[in-house]
Amino acid sequence: MTDPDESERLARLEDRIKALKASKEPRHHSEEHYSQAQVGWRMVTELVAGLMIGFGIGYGLDVLFGTLPILLVLFTMLGLVAGIKTMMRSARELQRQESARQGDGNDNAADAGGEKRTKDGD
Repeated sequence: MTDPDESERLARLEDRIKALKASKEPRHHSEEHYSQAQVGWRMVTELVAGLMIGFGIGYGLDVLFGTLPILLVLFTMLGLVAGIKTMMRSARELQRQESARQGDGNDNAADAGGEKRTKDGD
């Protein structure tokens, strides 16, 4: 039989091992803290990616149909709009994460319009 003192030591050792294993586990990317520079570069990248995709689609369709400037301009503008929309979605997501981390719990302020809504939908 094991001594009570020894079983107590083993329990403490197991707790320490669990704590060390938990600290070494990879965290989910949503739990990571991003610096402001990382957030800014992410948003710039999203905007530029939208522009480039729109430009590429527009140019390709213009070459295919032989209407060079029309579709290029149209799809570049659509790419700009898509990039801005993605940027705003990312900003809203980061704002919700920040308010949740601060323990605010008020996600209504981060709605698309920034308006607080009441229970009866006003």
